Amino acid sequence: MSDAPEPDTDFASVKDGFERLWTPHRMAYITGDRPSEDAGDGCPFCAAPGRGDAEGLVVHRGEHCYVVMNLFPYNPGHVLVCPYRHVSLYVDLTEEETAEFGRLTKEAIAALDETSQPMGYNIGMNQGAVAGAGVQAHLHQHVVPRWGGDMNFLPIIGQTKALPMLLEDVRGRLAAAWPGGTAGSDGATVATAGSATTAGSATTG
Repeated sequence: MSDAPEPDTDFASVKDGFERLWTPHRMAYITGDRPSEDAGDGCPFCAAPGRGDAEGLVVHRGEHCYVVMNLFPYNPGHVLVCPYRHVSLYVDLTEEETAEFGRLTKEAIAALDETSQPMGYNIGMNQGAVAGAGVQAHLHQHVVPRWGGDMNFLPIIGQTKALPMLLEDVRGRLAAAWPGGTAGSDGATVATAGSATTAGSATTG
């Protein structure tokens, strides 16, 4: 398990108002053992694919889209599905991007089902500031696993989320469980129809 609770804040992320209480020791309970807005460097979602998989918290690289851990997760396993291309509107995605965007969302759910057995999910995107988008300029979809009792007194009264695993550890588990991919050089999976090199080169547009 890793010592550092969070990576640097310039990684791909959507910040919210919660403080995080990192509690890796509680993973045994969950698993059942009860005892900037511009393309390029200023955009976290353009920068993430250019980092190493572990460093950038990238779970899976497709040909047109990729999946990354949310730096400010609502729950353990909260991931974001993003196009490589710097585009803000869902309607502006190409047909190929739209198809892979949806497929990676389904695969994220399958990987989370395999590793965490959530009781449900919140799935969706916030498009525009009025809808609550944290990073408006680069489209991204949230996949948030949910369990009974995850809205207890800590997030409601204390504005704090208890997270039983560190982000990089969750990333590794999801990457290992990702359906239909092959392992990349430092842990993420790569779509069998594409490659990390091809995908990583399409980070702006």
